[in-house]
Amino acid sequence: MSGNINFFMLNSVQLISSSLEILDSHELINNSIPWFLMEASSFLRYQVRGFGSFRIWLCLLLLLVLQNCSLVLSDSPYLVGMGSYDITGPAADVNMMGYANTEQIASGIHFRLKSRAFIVAGPNGRRVVFVNLDACMASQLVNIKVLERLKARYGDLYNENNVAISGIHTHAGPGGYLQYVVYIVTSLGFVRQSFDVIVDGIEKSIVEAHNNLHPGKIYVNKGDLLDAGVNRSPSAYLNNPAEERSKYKYNVDKEMTLVKFVDDESGPVGSFNWFATHGTSMSRTNSLISGDNKGAAARFMEDWAEKNGLPKQTGVASSDDLGFLHMTSVLPRRVSTIIPEPDEITDDLMQLASSYEASGGRRLAGSNITRRIRSSQENNPKFVSAFCQSNCGDVSPNVLGTFCIDTHLPCDFNHSTCNGKNELCYGRGPGYPNEFESTRIIGNKQFLKAVDLFNSASEEIQGKIDYRHTYLDFSQLKVSVSTSTGGPQVVKTCPAAMGFAFAAGTTDGPGAFDFKQGDDKGNPFWRLVRNLLKTPGKEQVECQAPKPILLDTGEMKEPYDWAPAILPIQIIRIGQLVILCVPGEFTTMAGRRLRDAVKNVLISGSNGEFGTNIHVVLAGLTNTYSQYVTTFEEYQIQRYEGASTLYGPHTLSAYIQEFQKLATAMVENKEVPTNIQPPDMLEKQIGLLPGVMYDSTPPGVHFGDVSSDVAANSNFRKGTTVNATFYSACPRNDLLTEGTFALVEKLNGNDWIPVYDDDDWSLQFKWSRPSKFSPRSFATLEWTIPEDAASGVYRLRHSGASKPLIGSIKHFTGTSRAFAVR
Repeated sequence: MSGNINFFMLNSVQLISSSLEILDSHELINNSIPWFLMEASSFLRYQVRGFGSFRIWLCLLLLLVLQNCSLVLSDSPYLVGMGSYDITGPAADVNMMGYANTEQIASGIHFRLKSRAFIVAGPNGRRVVFVNLDACMASQLVNIKVLERLKARYGDLYNENNVAISGIHTHAGPGGYLQYVVYIVTSLGFVRQSFDVIVDGIEKSIVEAHNNLHPGKIYVNKGDLLDAGVNRSPSAYLNNPAEERSKYKYNVDKEMTLVKFVDDESGPVGSFNWFATHGTSMSRTNSLISGDNKGAAARFMEDWAEKNGLPKQTGVASSDDLGFLHMTSVLPRRVSTIIPEPDEITDDLMQLASSYEASGGRRLAGSNITRRIRSSQENNPKFVSAFCQSNCGDVSPNVLGTFCIDTHLPCDFNHSTCNGKNELCYGRGPGYPNEFESTRIIGNKQFLKAVDLFNSASEEIQGKIDYRHTYLDFSQLKVSVSTSTGGPQVVKTCPAAMGFAFAAGTTDGPGAFDFKQGDDKGNPFWRLVRNLLKTPGKEQVECQAPKPILLDTGEMKEPYDWAPAILPIQIIRIGQLVILCVPGEFTTMAGRRLRDAVKNVLISGSNGEFGTNIHVVLAGLTNTYSQYVTTFEEYQIQRYEGASTLYGPHTLSAYIQEFQKLATAMVENKEVPTNIQPPDMLEKQIGLLPGVMYDSTPPGVHFGDVSSDVAANSNFRKGTTVNATFYSACPRNDLLTEGTFALVEKLNGNDWIPVYDDDDWSLQFKWSRPSKFSPRSFATLEWTIPEDAASGVYRLRHSGASKPLIGSIKHFTGTSRAFAVR
């Protein structure tokens, strides 16, 4: 009998564990413990029906557990959870998203891309999810499919109302993951591999955040960051009313707003911040996958947190525990906790290095060897830091100004041209002419400011969780605006269209031919070309004026929609923090007007619920993408941003009107009905990018063999670069998600320990083919040795996957000759 009792007790414990997991997912966050006990007891009776007298023991044990839970829940007002996952897409053959440059094709990795998520659950039973993507922008189709997966996994717990997915606007990530034609033309249509890895990564980051939900506190802080962004369309900004401009010290927003998450047990577990600057430190000719300056900042801060022991693995954090956090002017690096202390270089060490030749390529049973250097720590809590995008529409990180590449003189102020040619005018980053250095500098500035705000954050977020969301048809939205005499007037937005200046590009990445910014006329030749695709009607021309229409995308429907019409708008509230989720790139002044309008509604209509210290941030490029939003005055100038404001001159007024409605509904505690839904066009997508046919090597050569090795008996000083080239295969065969194509290994006794991977700033993976259709390819690993790298013996390792003409994909690996680092 005792054996049966033990058996049933064991199953009872497992059952309670399972029950609590489900309850935590749906109900544990509620502040009413008696209500929760009632629900849990009911749930338990349902689960254990037929267990007889053991039901009593189960109920008693469950009540005991719940008592402990209530003690924990009472310590903090929220449950907080953080998660992240790799979303690095194809590192070969796929066009980069952002510059619309057909020649910008991915061919390696600068550092990996991630999806980072936080979940906050409040005492009112509501919860919100915010996801920040190292991607150019959010995608409507990606959102649809992520929400479908979340519904299948969690029911109605996470849905379109309380989930926001935002992009950092890097222009160095693989494209082809959006569903509208105009955004996937340069990628030769839809790229399923790009799409799938993003959807998978978002889901996994949210699941991780959900599983990490623990009682905790949230703090908010803000401060100015100078020299990380300049206005790239100052002539348009100057067309805003002088009285309005006089309210602001700068022609771009300099304020960073940071939210700090502190777990009651583990201490600080992450931070998200919003700051406006474009992800264009990496140029339109770069071919390495990169998170640009914001992705770099996130990488630096997560490395800094790891170096400072965050989050704590055991024990309870207190304010005293945070004293060791410090500012650093030295760029952090990824550090494995198993790297030994630095050794002095000796002749014996040099001799030891020379005894390790290149290993030669060998086949692998799987891709386990490609796991990254902290795979052994993957079950431990990790610090998640996201650098989110805001109203960056007219903000460039190329802060040295715009210059003509032929004369090195400043570009024309109004049109950003050089002797009438826009393609010669480029902005210069602070590391000019080195785009990697510019990316590092702008990323480091954001990182250092974030650490400062993180360390000094003292204002605790308090209050309920709330959200409002709706879909709107921006192609025909009625908008009430004021006339010049102050009276009301009803106008309409227009079907999407892009102006001639759109094709001129920006000073971050100029276009081609004879287009120029500030063009409100167009020219006869390009009108003729346009008319071959679609001639805009009179009503559309008048609606979009003074924009001369180059592409009437909103009325182009073959083979399917070229541009979106139905867009989401969303407000997320976490106490006194309010996040305005917008599906586009708002200019500086457009963002200011929207924030102020919503803030005024919340303060004036909340009966004191919102104080004057309310923090309203704008999250750009969120939930879908619909290009730019300028002010009415900026639209008249028709620079790139105005030409890319799709729905006509009253687009901003439409956003303000509809966000005010959402804010009013939030204040009055009313729901906002949605009568329309965006289209799901996954089944209509056309992809013309050919697949990988097969990979090959010369006779007698294996995948992973060294083509160009590190020189024999080499030793390198810190700050120098070492490289080796391997016979490789197309990276599209296996993205090695959460893995790596490149490793730096250090000799520790008789073992080779991985210390850097292709997610590190210092290590680059470059892939190339001898010719466009060649089945042969090469991988070059370049490691710039960090100044704080440990002295010792190292080698480079490349891993990948090859596809034979017949048969399945095979994984391989190989190493370089060893070398010494002084």
